[in-house]
Amino acid sequence: MRAIPVRHYGRWISAVVVIGLVVALAVAFSQGNVRWATVPEKLFDPTILRGVGNTIWISITSMALGLVLGVLFAVMRLSKNPVTSTIAWFYIWLFRGTPVYVQLLIWFNLALIFPILNLGFYKDEMTQVMTPFLAALLGLGLNEGAYMAEIVRAGIQSVDEGQTEASHALGMTRTQTMRRVVLPQAMRVIVPPSGNEFINMLKTSSLVVAVQYFDLLRAAQDIASTSFAVMEMFFVASIWYLALTSVFSVGQYYLERRYARGALRSLPPTPLQKIKAKLSSFSNRKAVA
Repeated sequence: MRAIPVRHYGRWISAVVVIGLVVALAVAFSQGNVRWATVPEKLFDPTILRGVGNTIWISITSMALGLVLGVLFAVMRLSKNPVTSTIAWFYIWLFRGTPVYVQLLIWFNLALIFPILNLGFYKDEMTQVMTPFLAALLGLGLNEGAYMAEIVRAGIQSVDEGQTEASHALGMTRTQTMRRVVLPQAMRVIVPPSGNEFINMLKTSSLVVAVQYFDLLRAAQDIASTSFAVMEMFFVASIWYLALTSVFSVGQYYLERRYARGALRSLPPTPLQKIKAKLSSFSNRKAVA
């Protein structure tokens, strides 16, 4: 018997429609009032590169702060102490329930409430303390900490309770069990959404223009205000955001593979391994022919 594959005419029709829409969109942009030569010209402008560096820096530091706070408040949320668990719940509820843009504005305008920061051992005007970088760090980091707390909590709860009981039977304390047994196993669940959170942080960092922090979007806007190439500079910023998220997505992929080693008997081949395998197979066929 000879098997005849089923013809899927709907797939061909949908493919033609999608290609037609993409071509129409490309033609529309090519005929629009856009100076496309400005995009590659400004892509590596020193001002843009400075903004890219600041965007990466604020994203990494905010994510680091959010990760530390996430682990701390996740452990507090799972604590049997009603005070610590309630405080953790309130923190998560507060920062997840308010927009990050509003949080940034509150931190940046904190001098309206506390004109002077007086800690006893340190006293200064709030306008001098709350710099654009600090306002951006607190706004992004504290907001991210609330989301990371839920991610870490889900990862911890994914570990079988028998692991904790066995650790206690060996004489480990709760802290040692969490650090040496539970968290390493929970990383397999924590890493994928954490990577997504960091990639989202790269894009969310564009909101720091509200607190006058000089990032990639602010750099593009500054150049646009003097060159009058507004849309062109937005395209430049978009290209850089796409490049940054693509690079960190590759890093996330390999990090996930690392923590999946204990859960899978054999890891699926990477894209490079697939390409090498296909090239090797092609060369072998050619040699046989």
